[in-house]
Amino acid sequence: MRTKKYSSYAQIDRELEILKIERELSLQKLHFEIQDVKENLEPKNIVRGIIGSYTPIILGPYGKIIGLVIPFIKNWIFKKRGR
Repeated sequence: MRTKKYSSYAQIDRELEILKIERELSLQKLHFEIQDVKENLEPKNIVRGIIGSYTPIILGPYGKIIGLVIPFIKNWIFKKRGR
């Protein structure tokens, strides 16, 4: 990195103020990223993410087959419990 040469204290102060603002922005960005990670690790969001990854399969060509098979499986389970 090149060293900067300043001709006045005002330039130094301005550069320090810019660096301070950049640091605050970086800290805020880090804070928001940590919050996003915490939210993504909540159980409801993990389940939602898993379901979301299978949505194309469910809505795709297998969706109709699954939609037809689920009621039969459900009825079979309830009949077995009734015995």
